[in-house]
Amino acid sequence: MSTTTAEELQATTLLRFATAGSVDDGKSTLVGRLLHDSKSVLTDQLEAVEHASLSRGKDTPDLALLTDGLRAEREQGITIDVAYRYFATPRRRFILADTPGHVQYTRNMVTGASTAELTVILVDARNGVVEQTRRHAAIAALLRVPHAVLAVNKMDLVGYREPVFARIAEEFTAYATDLGVPEVTAIPISALVGDNVVEPSATMDWYGGPTVLEHLETVPVSHDLAHCHARLPVQYVIRPQTAEHPDYRGYAGQIAAGSFRLGEEVTVLPAGRTSRISGIDVLGTPVEAAWTTQSVTVLLEDDIDVSRGDLIVPSKDAPDVTQDVEATVCHVADQPLGVGHRVLLKHGTRTVKAIVKDIPSRLTLDDLSLHPHPGQLVANDIGRVKIRTAEPLPLDSYADSRRTGSFILIDPSDGTTLTAGMVGESFAAPEPVKDQAGNDGWDF
Repeated sequence: MSTTTAEELQATTLLRFATAGSVDDGKSTLVGRLLHDSKSVLTDQLEAVEHASLSRGKDTPDLALLTDGLRAEREQGITIDVAYRYFATPRRRFILADTPGHVQYTRNMVTGASTAELTVILVDARNGVVEQTRRHAAIAALLRVPHAVLAVNKMDLVGYREPVFARIAEEFTAYATDLGVPEVTAIPISALVGDNVVEPSATMDWYGGPTVLEHLETVPVSHDLAHCHARLPVQYVIRPQTAEHPDYRGYAGQIAAGSFRLGEEVTVLPAGRTSRISGIDVLGTPVEAAWTTQSVTVLLEDDIDVSRGDLIVPSKDAPDVTQDVEATVCHVADQPLGVGHRVLLKHGTRTVKAIVKDIPSRLTLDDLSLHPHPGQLVANDIGRVKIRTAEPLPLDSYADSRRTGSFILIDPSDGTTLTAGMVGESFAAPEPVKDQAGNDGWDF
């Protein structure tokens, strides 16, 4: 294991990243190699992998088994569920999501990449850019993942030839750029052998760029709070009513974005009431300011009605409040989503009734064409929807805030998650379409 000290970890930044790619491109092997060569694997884990590999007739450890934890995954040699792993080096801490490559599990790639700051998309050097490669690039663009790495894997099977890598890198970079992906870094690797994963390859001296780990350790991770829209979804109202705190009324939650300061004027949405912050408690200790991801309790100067599901925002930077939601969504449930369906919409800590008023288009990811008015979305479909909610919601555009610009649709009958949504325009927004859905008895 790494000998990184607690003091060193405190000084490092955190990078969340996801892997994606087609079936058998080597995603799990890459992750296993990354963990193994960076000495982030416990001895008993490695022994278990060695034993499992021997039982399957392999002479060397199958590093893919470090992430493929489900029995079905190990038996079939594929990734089905998203596998999350934590590891650290002296330079940075990491949370990685190894996502499936099968088309039928595209929804799991959406789950894994939704919080990622970087996506590693693998391509088999023998096959080049395929439909699923384009699909994963499009999803990364839709989810506004700021950094993308193209890992051209299995270079050992094409003789480590530079022209093969150059052709694939050029094709993928052009496609990703058209999608609006802001940054693409192409790296030739062999996950099985270990070339350019953690250690530089001795057989590809024509490549002078970073290894995968080196790039992960050095890619900029922006946490510039000054440019974030400050948002605090209220999770719980704290009212102890004890002799020590007879008048204490605090509003607790995790700051979704930006920062808050003592004395700042804030507005509570959707009601629109205003006040000033009279106190901020972090772990029971008063502080002058708090910022993104901190769990805090905020106290206000005025005794106004604030409850779970409300959103506290700076008065000078408040989002629009609306009952009409237009969004790009990825449908993740097996049952279809159709026009007129009654759903629950969960945004932050608030859940409201809603109805699907229209599905203007479905996106075809291989060529980014739009299928107009499909009528419904099935599992793994990405499309545009128009939703009417029973109560007003304070919504940011997903392009401005991945946290407060996202939502999920829930089946009200059994609580199943149906759809993941991103408010506002996608990279391929359809033309405005006249609402053709009926009221269907929900008068709002």
